[in-house]
Amino acid sequence: MSDPLAPLLDLPDVPDAVRAARDAVDAVHNHPVNRRGWPTTAAEATVRAARASAAIEGADVELPEGGEVDEPILAGALRVGEALGSLLPTWQRAPLQVLARLHVLAASDLQPDSEQLGRPRRSGDAPERIEMLAQLLSGSTSVPGPVLAAVVHGELLALEPFGTADGVVARAAGRLTMIATGLDPKGLCVPEVAFLRRMRRYREAAQGFAGGEPEGVGTWLLLCCEAFEAGAKEGLSIADAAAEE
Repeated sequence: MSDPLAPLLDLPDVPDAVRAARDAVDAVHNHPVNRRGWPTTAAEATVRAARASAAIEGADVELPEGGEVDEPILAGALRVGEALGSLLPTWQRAPLQVLARLHVLAASDLQPDSEQLGRPRRSGDAPERIEMLAQLLSGSTSVPGPVLAAVVHGELLALEPFGTADGVVARAAGRLTMIATGLDPKGLCVPEVAFLRRMRRYREAAQGFAGGEPEGVGTWLLLCCEAFEAGAKEGLSIADAAAEE
């Protein structure tokens, strides 16, 4: 059976972008601090990722000193970030179950009808496309981690399967895919910050991906690889700061 995502590697500049992203992320993992002290830097990366993801959705992302976070989008993004490690073992085996859990965590303060939490809509072609995405995550493709993470992220943004907190869920799913594929196994990079800083390009590229034309898909893949590189630089800055403490 042919790999459904293999043609993406033939798009212009994508192979070079994938290599550059991998090299940048490898550099973060090879930082002396991250060889032993990575749990601390990974925790900081997780918080930065959650704050950036919430900011993309328009949330106030200031963290209160010593108090609970009451901004609903930020609170949900932080809950999602905290849960990724525990959800990782299930991600490749039962990704739909994990997506449902991510939505419950992200949207519980946003959606009053608790019965709808974690339940993707059943209209249109959403169910079929979600199932296809699950198959990709379960082993029906062997494309490099940067490509699969970008596809997962872009597809969930395009589908908006839950109707609330879809962006937070999509970025978290992309992050989980980076970890699960071995691209960023310790979760040290913060591409979410790059998406926030390039928000106009991010939204335009996501729309292009959703359109399904090769040019739009290629632009999205290149933007994601660029964000992985920038996210690696953010990870290096976290490690450098930890080294100075």
